[in-house]
Amino acid sequence: MAKMFHFNGQKNFYQGKVRDVYEIEGGLLVIVASDRISAFDHILPRTIPFKGAVLNSMAAFFLEKTRHIIPNWLLDCPFPHVSIGYRCEPIRVEMIVRGHLCGHAWRLYKSGRRTICGATVPDGLREADPLPSPIITPSTKAPHGHDEDITPDQIVERGLVSGDVYEKMEKAALALFQFGQEHARKQGLILADTKYEFGLWQGQLMLIDEIHTPDSSRYFYLDGFTERQQRGEPQEQLSKEFVREWLMAHGFMGRPGESIPAMDDDLVEHISKRYILLYELVTGQPFVPFTYPDEETLQQKVNQQLEHFRKI
Repeated sequence: MAKMFHFNGQKNFYQGKVRDVYEIEGGLLVIVASDRISAFDHILPRTIPFKGAVLNSMAAFFLEKTRHIIPNWLLDCPFPHVSIGYRCEPIRVEMIVRGHLCGHAWRLYKSGRRTICGATVPDGLREADPLPSPIITPSTKAPHGHDEDITPDQIVERGLVSGDVYEKMEKAALALFQFGQEHARKQGLILADTKYEFGLWQGQLMLIDEIHTPDSSRYFYLDGFTERQQRGEPQEQLSKEFVREWLMAHGFMGRPGESIPAMDDDLVEHISKRYILLYELVTGQPFVPFTYPDEETLQQKVNQQLEHFRKI
């Protein structure tokens, strides 16, 4: 999984924290989702079996089911951990949609803020309470590389995107979130918040990156949600928060001087099983473990697909 491939027509290669991205001539991308896992902006020392396939397959599941809302970048998944799609020009704005008050928004609210990224939030709410209606709290990358809250007006003023395109992004994000909430409820879950990213392909607005995965979304269990809120208890989350909690319990939060704790085989197996459980709970489909293809087989299959898409 750590191998670097070389595909026909390859122009550039970029290795992210958990995904390897190959730029291909003709405006195409190949993304190989690795089994690396990151937390607190650090790549952890052990890989998690099937993690890449779980997240890649889950993203593909939702991208296929939301094409009626907005076109997206994905063309094909020749393997569970590999995606081929259009290389869109990314819009440097993350559209974070919140249906519940939690995470970063809750911390701002708790500090006294009632306007977040231009969206007004009423008084009297508790952590994880549902909002009167979903809000969008966009973010962008600050010059030093961290996420920065931004308002819709600032997005347009800074020239990150035109007002017309932003309105389309906002409309699509809210429609995607509504779809995600309805799907989650059928699975006995609540989609509390998530993020969407968009790009332009030959001038057309497209949805890019992964959507509705536990790495990009926060899910609560529907069963018992109201009772837990009434008792003031924390909500049970369906996300990779359990990994962060284990790291914090072992003295690591990514701060200078801290060492990443050792992960034994039992923990790695536990995390793998949790990711598979996440896939099955969110999609409602069984996850079928598979044998990763060897380098030659993967490259041959991907190159065949690339040749096919170049002819379209």
